Amino acid sequence: MADGSQHSMAYVAELTYGVTPASPGFKAIRNKGTTLALTKEGSADEELRNDRQITDYRHMNKSVAGDININLSYGSFDDLLEGVTMGTWTNDKLIVGKTRRSFTIERKFGDIADKPYHRYTGCEVNTLNLTVAPGARVSGSLGVVGKDMTPEAASLSGSTYEGETTTQVFDSFKGVIREGLTGLAVVTEVTLTLENGLESRYVVGSDTTIQPGVGRSNITGQLSAYFENSVLLEKFLNEQSSSLEFSLVDAAGNSYVFTLPKIKYTGGQVDVSGEGAIILPLPFQAVYDETAGTNLSIERISA
Repeated sequence: MADGSQHSMAYVAELTYGVTPASPGFKAIRNKGTTLALTKEGSADEELRNDRQITDYRHMNKSVAGDININLSYGSFDDLLEGVTMGTWTNDKLIVGKTRRSFTIERKFGDIADKPYHRYTGCEVNTLNLTVAPGARVSGSLGVVGKDMTPEAASLSGSTYEGETTTQVFDSFKGVIREGLTGLAVVTEVTLTLENGLESRYVVGSDTTIQPGVGRSNITGQLSAYFENSVLLEKFLNEQSSSLEFSLVDAAGNSYVFTLPKIKYTGGQVDVSGEGAIILPLPFQAVYDETAGTNLSIERISA
């Protein structure tokens, strides 16, 4: 019987989409759990019979998809952040780009004897979700879209495995949030979602996708703050562009700085549900900023 306590994940970058490189050097994925799986479409035969029975049922197109749930820590996901932004770390800064990256992701069930390795090929990072909330670790997920999966009895020939990083998880006790270049001390939560719009593409002669189609870089989120004045609300009411920056700092002093140089708020509903403090939720859409040349930048600063 498999237990989650003996489940692990690792990845290696692919040179060719859907092909695991020879003698791969796998890196561990720190995670809290995953829904990564292969699924299949199905089709029942449509032939009509005088006994009302279904003659046959066939498996059709295969697809790989699922989330990897994480707590964000410094240096642990830099390759996968490149994957989801389609950018490249340059001088410790990452902005949204157009470079496609695929990975082979391997799940290992350490207490399964026959085929403990589940190997997923052609995996691209389609989404990133992050939540920064008071008194909590910075949590999130990486949404993956892939090509195929095979269960295997052993690791690949010549493969090596790099251990997990040991940096501490980011939390909300340190760091700064700036809205429109002004520091905010009344924020109750920040959420961020990046979506690439990857869609599987199937062709005659194969039940797996060729490299998926890709959409635009769509970044949305929500800033929630105690309602103390109308400054933020009026930015929504007046369709005023703003910016958002939040830094995350771990116990050793390593940090990431997430900057959305141009956002527009898409809501500002001031609900009251009782006699306590009123929270103003401000959903937003990030758009391209000509000066920054991106809708999102991530800067990494080592201690």
